[in-house]
Amino acid sequence: MNFETLCLHADNNISDEWGTLSMPICQSATFVHKGVDVPSEYSYSRLSNPTRRHLENTVAALEGGYAAYAFSTGMTAITVAMMLFEPGTHVIATDDLYGGALRLFRNVCNRNGIEFDFTDTSDPEEVEKRIRPNTRLIYIESPSNPLMQVTDIQRVCNIAHANGAYVFVDNTFLTPYYQRPFELGADIVLHSGTKYLGGHNDALAGFVVCATKELAERVLYYSKTIGGQLAPFDSFLIERGIKTLPIRMDRISENALKIAKYLKTEPKIKKVYYVGLEDSKGFGIMKKQSRGFGGMISVEVESAELARRILAQIRIFRYAESLGGVDSLITYPMLQTHADVPKEERDARGINDRFLRISVGIENADDLIDDLKQAINGNG
Repeated sequence: MNFETLCLHADNNISDEWGTLSMPICQSATFVHKGVDVPSEYSYSRLSNPTRRHLENTVAALEGGYAAYAFSTGMTAITVAMMLFEPGTHVIATDDLYGGALRLFRNVCNRNGIEFDFTDTSDPEEVEKRIRPNTRLIYIESPSNPLMQVTDIQRVCNIAHANGAYVFVDNTFLTPYYQRPFELGADIVLHSGTKYLGGHNDALAGFVVCATKELAERVLYYSKTIGGQLAPFDSFLIERGIKTLPIRMDRISENALKIAKYLKTEPKIKKVYYVGLEDSKGFGIMKKQSRGFGGMISVEVESAELARRILAQIRIFRYAESLGGVDSLITYPMLQTHADVPKEERDARGINDRFLRISVGIENADDLIDDLKQAINGNG
């Protein structure tokens, strides 16, 4: 089946007496056993729920993985995945990560005895130099959040596997429609399903997708032990969002490229980060390992005053902390997604008071450009 068809029919095992077309919301915490010695597929919704199982089967099929597990948030998904590693483990991670992941790694995983090296994973030679005998994981965001660094996933997977390490790839920005990390060698793929998979800013979700049965069994063990699974109603919402994923991603990507090209022409915009621009550092790798560029753009404007004016004067864009939905949003990372990152570190990476992150939606691109123009030039 082609991807667009899989989004609707990856798991057609819906069976009930009414013949429902959509998977029903099975809002039950527990399930009645058929007998003392009769195995039951479902017993308790922390372990498994029919609505969530349907969604998990769909996501596993879309990514081409062995199994997927759905959680209440993306951060819960990352937390469960990191439980695979013992104290004394060394991890190499992309230095430009979502602030929540940085907070988890530095303040929770580190305290539990896992050591992290944060480096530019878009430089494979730098990654290889940091390998140690106890390196068990290379953790990648590609494109990264918010500087849009692009990592050659296949090359990093080759380095990792040659040294007995796993590779986890956060595929939130591109989704399996545009990028398929398992085909490049990844062992686990992670998602904030809140973003493009759900696509409507109305449900939180996270996913751990495993390449092998061995990893799936280990993740399932920690999943049922820790909890935090996705609720049935939220599972229904994310499943509904996935049905339109290809249509939304194509429109979003088309809009984003047009907007990024416009922003390059604005004198008050000093730098544009978008992986679909031919002069972007990661463009060649993107063309090799993905089939689209997504909807995330970051910009550095000429002054902090301009950054704040844009946030105050936008009319169609919304000033909000999220991404990946049908609505276009602008985020101020230093006050929102990366507020917990030390100022010196933010400034060194360029995440300063002039830096904005844009999540492009499905509105008309010309209307979005007109909105940015009036906000940038103060004539709204």
